[in-house]
Amino acid sequence: MKTLYLHRHAKSDWGDKDLSDFERPLNKRGKKDAPAMGRHLAEKRNAKPELIISSPAKRAIKTAKAIAKELNCPKEKIRQELKIYEASVDDLLDIINGINDSYNSAMIFGHNPGFTYLAAQISDADIDNIPTCGVCRIDFDIDSWKEVKTRTGKIVFFDYPPNI
Repeated sequence: MKTLYLHRHAKSDWGDKDLSDFERPLNKRGKKDAPAMGRHLAEKRNAKPELIISSPAKRAIKTAKAIAKELNCPKEKIRQELKIYEASVDDLLDIINGINDSYNSAMIFGHNPGFTYLAAQISDADIDNIPTCGVCRIDFDIDSWKEVKTRTGKIVFFDYPPNI
């Protein structure tokens, strides 16, 4: 059994037009939503990812660190993967298929549209949008991450800030 948490970054700040998309920080709501979602995952969903992989884009890594803190996961254990930024479904599947099988649960932080497309493709969920700071848990009845592919997962939950 493998458990995957797909977590979209929290709301970002569009105020500074001189910043590149990659450098956009979290806005006020994003800074509030990320720890709240982390507490929800810890207290209500009992989330205990063994591995955290994040896009290095500022808004994604800040979200990952805020949530990891609430899950009592040291931020030093967060692995950054540039390939997640602007990733296609195939890129994301390559990352997931490459996870070491010693890990039974992983949480990945990144971006739309790739995350929404991936969730719809690899699970039985009918998800048309993962909103900012949204997370879905997908369980797979498999022994190896290499076996994750189209429609192999079952959605366990899909949460986002307004519904927690």
